[in-house]
Amino acid sequence: MGAIGRQTVNTAQRLKSLRELMRKPEFDVKVVVVPSEDEHFSEYPAEADKRRGFISGFNGSAGRAVVTLKDAFLFTDGRYFLQAEQQLDKNWTLMKQGLPDVPTWQEFLSKHLEEGIRIGIDPTLILASGWWTLRQNPVDVVWGTERPQRPKNRVFVLDIEYTGEQFSTKLKRVREEMAKKNATAMAVTLLDEVAWLFNLRGSDIDFNPVFFAYAIVMRDSAVLFVDENQVDDSVKIHLGQEVSIRPYEEFLPYLRSLATDSLVKKDEPVLLGDKTNLAVVEALGEENVIIMPSPVAALKAIKNPVEIEGFRQCHIRDGVALARYFAWLERQLSKGEKVDEYQGAEQLAKFRSELDKFMGLSFTAISSAGPNAAIIHYSPDPNDCAMITKDQIYLCDSGGQYLDGTTDVTRTWHFGVPSDDEKRAFTRVLQGHIAMDTAVFPAGTTDAFARRPLWEDGLDYRHGTGHGVGHFLNVHEGPQGIGTRITYNSTALKPGMTVSNEPGYYADGKWGIRIENVVIVREVSTPYNFGGVKYLGFEHVTMCPMQKTLVDLSLLTANERAWLNNYHEEVFQKVSPYLKGTDEVALEWLRRVCAPV
Repeated sequence: MGAIGRQTVNTAQRLKSLRELMRKPEFDVKVVVVPSEDEHFSEYPAEADKRRGFISGFNGSAGRAVVTLKDAFLFTDGRYFLQAEQQLDKNWTLMKQGLPDVPTWQEFLSKHLEEGIRIGIDPTLILASGWWTLRQNPVDVVWGTERPQRPKNRVFVLDIEYTGEQFSTKLKRVREEMAKKNATAMAVTLLDEVAWLFNLRGSDIDFNPVFFAYAIVMRDSAVLFVDENQVDDSVKIHLGQEVSIRPYEEFLPYLRSLATDSLVKKDEPVLLGDKTNLAVVEALGEENVIIMPSPVAALKAIKNPVEIEGFRQCHIRDGVALARYFAWLERQLSKGEKVDEYQGAEQLAKFRSELDKFMGLSFTAISSAGPNAAIIHYSPDPNDCAMITKDQIYLCDSGGQYLDGTTDVTRTWHFGVPSDDEKRAFTRVLQGHIAMDTAVFPAGTTDAFARRPLWEDGLDYRHGTGHGVGHFLNVHEGPQGIGTRITYNSTALKPGMTVSNEPGYYADGKWGIRIENVVIVREVSTPYNFGGVKYLGFEHVTMCPMQKTLVDLSLLTANERAWLNNYHEEVFQKVSPYLKGTDEVALEWLRRVCAPV
């Protein structure tokens, strides 16, 4: 089995150094908690993950490290059980959240720690809504010179032909939300919210086209806090007189000055999104803020007609790269050529890079063969990964960033003869995918549509059925999603939102299956309208075939078979024109795999 992005790291010395600092008078803490970027949506992309990865060796995007003077624990969910088991060394205990009798990290601390002891954490990486009053971060001291520098990537203007709305209009809508709370200002701290609000993007930071910045929106002005070396004259002209630019480092001092000069007060507070860190609250004063779900996140989640059309078009082009890649891979394997997981991912990236409006990948490809496909967020190590072969399942989860949208697609293939168990599981996942794709539902639905076919066989999966997808922004976008997580259930799906539809099944140590399309939430016309609520459905935009030889046709209903045939006809009609005269091998492959069953 190949590595999961990185080999096991010996953390003994790092933990020893950390515990020595914990005992020093200037820290004097009994436990250190390193938060998870996935849980907290930090304004620093993956900053919490890097801290946790340094101290624990685990580099998944969801997990919390808890280090005491004697022990070390890593709390993570079902997406990362296998990865954590392989990456954690003997110094760590894995806490499998979600399993019976496994506490949350909060419950663990409450049960095992004495009341009143000091806990160390970085206030810039913990939510203010978490009610922590912790200020010390000894992990950074241990990290020292190994800590990577903050990126200072170039900022550029995203044209109105892609955004569909001027930033001045967006500011007006934010101010309307501020007025509802009588707020004198709103501090925008999440990077994707800042980028969306001002119609700006940044060159790649871990696959998200954002840049390090803060913003403050006031009733009649706005301030963007960013390193001025990252912006050129085109950005300054774009922002004009409506937005002033200040150095990135002045953000917290600026907030303190607002409080000191009484420019904000209890009855005219600063509005903060509920993913804002504690340091911002401390700068303004708890009595001067109101914390609520971010209005910017809610506005950003609902795409306008221009953005929606961009999603449609970029997914068609993305489908061209996918067709070329899977056709190429099938041909290489049939000729007996050796292709490993990393080489496959690189070839797919090459095909994507040749597409119009391509700006980069949206995340590291999950190119996984055989047992590695059972690791939900696997990433191949170029120096140690498995070969893709004809006699085992191959799962590929990948995506691209384009000026007109973001893609995220998963397909599962078998280039030989799949087993009966593999075919049955794949078919159940496909049925769940079809059930979600065709669902008509009132606002507030869950993902039971997708899970029901698997439940019939006693199967399930340890991840959500869908996450939000940004428009040339974060491939995982909140607050919308489909699943059982509290965050998802607190945000109703609305027309114009973009989410993924990705049920799966994972046989630990053997193989994994996932089928993922990006879909757009749309309003559905129904004969009746019980309760006066809107009924919703989905429009799929991902254009990539699903392997028919992995389907047990005896399990499909007539409607499911018709859906599969109609989907493949749509894929062929939309993707094939781009292949004619450019890649005839891929064209013939597409024609074959899209033929009706």
